[in-house]
Amino acid sequence: MAVHRYPIRIYFEDTDAGGVAYHANYLRWAERARTESLRDIGLPHHLLMERHASLLVVRRIEVAYLRPARLDDLVSIETRVLKAGAASLEVGQDVVAEDGGVLARLKVGLVCVSQESLRPVPLPEPWRSALRPEA
Repeated sequence: MAVHRYPIRIYFEDTDAGGVAYHANYLRWAERARTESLRDIGLPHHLLMERHASLLVVRRIEVAYLRPARLDDLVSIETRVLKAGAASLEVGQDVVAEDGGVLARLKVGLVCVSQESLRPVPLPEPWRSALRPEA
């Protein structure tokens, strides 16, 4: 999967009293960006659920906050697949300012699970092929 870019404007509701983006919002933005990256390649979450009774769930997440995002900033969430296993993915996501500087760097571990048992299951095609890391 190529790098996917998802724009986000920082609104008042996203900030603390000082006009700085609240740290937990980065997780919400990253989730939206991952969802939109799947939608943009024609493989949205709902198809995984409907056709294979499976879900992609977050197993772990690491965030390094490098610079603050501030009220009214326009940032992009850049999403890329770093590693792919039979039932798991490691995704890298950078929150990037308009000047190109990285504001936050996320590493997200995802696992494909059965909707019923919530136990890991192999990532079905065509998701497996589409979510390979780029060389």
